[in-house]
Amino acid sequence: MDSTLIAIIFLVALALFFDFLNGFHDAANSIATIVATRVLSPKYAVLWAAFFNFIAFAFFGLHVAGTIGKGIVDIAQVDSYIIFGALMGASSWNIITWYFGIPASSSHALVGGLIGAALVKAGPTALVMSGILKTLAFIVISPVVGMLLGLTLGVLVYNLAAKSTPSKVDHLFRKGQLLSAAAYSLGHGGNDAQKTMGIIAGLLFSAGYLGTEFHIPLWVVLSANGAIALGTMSGGWRIVKTMGNKLSKLRPVDGFCAELGASMVLFGASAIGVPISTTHTITGAIVGVGTLKGIRAVKWGVAGNIVWAWIITIPAAALISAACYQLAVILFK
Repeated sequence: MDSTLIAIIFLVALALFFDFLNGFHDAANSIATIVATRVLSPKYAVLWAAFFNFIAFAFFGLHVAGTIGKGIVDIAQVDSYIIFGALMGASSWNIITWYFGIPASSSHALVGGLIGAALVKAGPTALVMSGILKTLAFIVISPVVGMLLGLTLGVLVYNLAAKSTPSKVDHLFRKGQLLSAAAYSLGHGGNDAQKTMGIIAGLLFSAGYLGTEFHIPLWVVLSANGAIALGTMSGGWRIVKTMGNKLSKLRPVDGFCAELGASMVLFGASAIGVPISTTHTITGAIVGVGTLKGIRAVKWGVAGNIVWAWIITIPAAALISAACYQLAVILFK
């Protein structure tokens, strides 16, 4: 087995490890509300979310994978060193933020990783600014739209349920939250797993294994969805606590509105090929629903700390990636 093939196998394994970390880190996004409202125990919640993470490939196209694979960095510049740097930067930042219980974005960590390694290799000309600017715009758009949808759905549902007793509302939305959590987990798997698909396909294309046309092989699709589902099953309980309890106190009706609003954003973004942050989206939706109980119902200090994590994710992952890229070049090139 030649050294090039060994490097490809290693990097595919590293990409799937990142995908596992993505599911592990972002499990909080999929299950925090359903655990916080005690609709499901943590054990059954992660199994529920993981199942819908895995089957997401059957419901969505591969537009996001295409954006990550060739829409952030010029595909002609992509090589094994850039992929290594990007994955190390993104994985390291995921582990750091998981340790401190910060719901940062795995998606933006990966984008930052790609940018950092590409800048060291070839400078700004290696970057596809249209794809990067679209991704940066959705750092603001996704939580804002998530917040507005969560707020709007909350207003509608609260008015529809105004004449029902609290016990009836609670009973109904405990069942409803199973559906909204499933929809959100579909959106999570459909958007986030595709980022790893794009990385692996970009690596295979640059090595000449995909022929002359960029595409996503089926085995890459299944592997990526499987890895993110396994990560979700493992769960990131530190972040579950932040998302489910520290931002705003949630009831089943609140969790239903937040998850449904966030899933609508994810479905729309996946359809147009934008790699957005599931973390940003669900956070915005939780804040939107929380404001219905009054401004003071949202713990704005916690929300502010989360926003700071969003701001520094891309540059932090880019710095780690740049250092890893340079080290790999020195040691192995």
